[in-house]
Amino acid sequence: MFNGVKVFSATMLADRERLGEKITAWLQAHPRYKLVDIWVTQSSDMSFHCFAITIFYFDPDVK
Repeated sequence: MFNGVKVFSATMLADRERLGEKITAWLQAHPRYKLVDIWVTQSSDMSFHCFAITIFYFDPDVK
């Protein structure tokens, strides 16, 4: 069971290269969150590639 969702996405190459650092910083800022599932998705067209990482988590402080 989860009670929270966080989506990280990037289209530009430089942003995609930093996505792991953004996720790591977010996880470190929320140490009480318990990860339930992670979905990695990609979509693209002729010009752009969008990469998304969706994190489903349980926040024990939510009543």
